[in-house]
Amino acid sequence: MSTGLLLALPGALSALVYWISYCWQEVSATKSATKTLSTLALAAAAATLGAPPAITAGLALGALGDLALSRKGDRAFLAGMGAFAAGHLAYAAAFLSAATGLPPLWPALAVLALGLSTEVWLAPRTGALRWPVRGYVVVICAMALAALALPVAAWPVLLGAILFLASDLLLAIEIFLRPDRPSRLLSRAVWAAYWSGQALIGLGGVALASSL
Repeated sequence: MSTGLLLALPGALSALVYWISYCWQEVSATKSATKTLSTLALAAAAATLGAPPAITAGLALGALGDLALSRKGDRAFLAGMGAFAAGHLAYAAAFLSAATGLPPLWPALAVLALGLSTEVWLAPRTGALRWPVRGYVVVICAMALAALALPVAAWPVLLGAILFLASDLLLAIEIFLRPDRPSRLLSRAVWAAYWSGQALIGLGGVALASSL
């Protein structure tokens, strides 16, 4: 087994432990460490396997975002959202470098419609965080549109981008629409979609290196 895949194993194990035991729990040092390691290991594996630097950077920024979002308070939330937004921009740069044309019309319109729909069901519920959340919606939709422009052979990366978008959609529901109704099932769905998406982007991105 290659060094890169060996580096990914602690990430997969940490992700599984986090999914089983921590994703719906209150803040703790163990929760933060487990969550952060799961994505940081993916960044190390992607770098070792020769993924584009922008994808490795996106994963590292994701690990930073995981650490911030595992803490309490608006300041930590904003720091995490900022780290993830920067990660999405790094991903978008990598995707656009490997793009073969414009994204397909109907999937692109679906992404745009989803982004615009947040003005109806999400923005009114975000309070003082409305503008940062709006900015984040723009960035993640831009990342998804860039992923749609990838060649068909890069389908793992596209699937990863879709799962990442889905995880953020579910997280928005969890944080802003159901703040007083915690759900272990929803927390697990968020984490499964998020980490799987990051893994597919990171490891699938290795194949993009030859086209960049």
